[in-house]
Amino acid sequence: MIDLFIIKVGGNVIDNPALLQTFLEKFAAIPGKKILIHGGGKIATRIGDKLGIESKYIDGRRITDADTIDVVTMVYGGLVNKQLVAKLQANGCNAIGLTGADANIIPAVKRPVKEIDYGFVGDVYTEKLHIAPLQTLLEAGVTPVFAPLTHDGNGQILNTNADTIASSLAIALSAFYSVRLIYCFEKKGVLRDPNDDEAVINLINQEIYQQLLAEKVLSDGILPKLQNAFGAIGNGVKEVLIGHADDVLSNTTAKVAGTLIC
Repeated sequence: MIDLFIIKVGGNVIDNPALLQTFLEKFAAIPGKKILIHGGGKIATRIGDKLGIESKYIDGRRITDADTIDVVTMVYGGLVNKQLVAKLQANGCNAIGLTGADANIIPAVKRPVKEIDYGFVGDVYTEKLHIAPLQTLLEAGVTPVFAPLTHDGNGQILNTNADTIASSLAIALSAFYSVRLIYCFEKKGVLRDPNDDEAVINLINQEIYQQLLAEKVLSDGILPKLQNAFGAIGNGVKEVLIGHADDVLSNTTAKVAGTLIC
């Protein structure tokens, strides 16, 4: 039996007010222990533009320079995080907004400069995750809501991939709970045909995954999620599910609507 759901909601949902509202209503209705990790969406880019801070990307990844880390800290850890918490409270879910710096839960290391300098981007220091505070909150019936920010232990906030934060927390907490890790985004699951929203692959194991890779039918955007999923399962997480934000409530039951990774 699953006794903890760790749910990551993507930036495209954050950017869609109607989709986000439906998601939060359904998330709030999930019984038992749960944690929400949210992406940033495009709000930081819009606010950065208003402040005259240009957003820079390489291969679709944000370059987090000194000005940008200030913007994403304000937007992800402040505006987006607290709006989500307030809306969850309105739906009867007693939530608390957090970053990885709070209670030293998610230490990270600044990504080393190789071919590309990503700036103040953090890679989770998995060996030093401090999850006792999370257990205290969960056992008290409080739902943690994490912004995609960590810290380096020396006072520096780091921008960190929300999918990675979700899988890292799921792995660490799987020592104490039976965990289902759920990635929610704007598609119904992993699709055999990226142009057909109904072409959901309901089950993927390692054998099927290797076959799909060989056939080159998976979109580039879904590959990091699958890599995180198999990494989590290989490190103690019971189940990983990828599905539509609208299906989050049903995807916490035995009758799932998305793609189950095992």
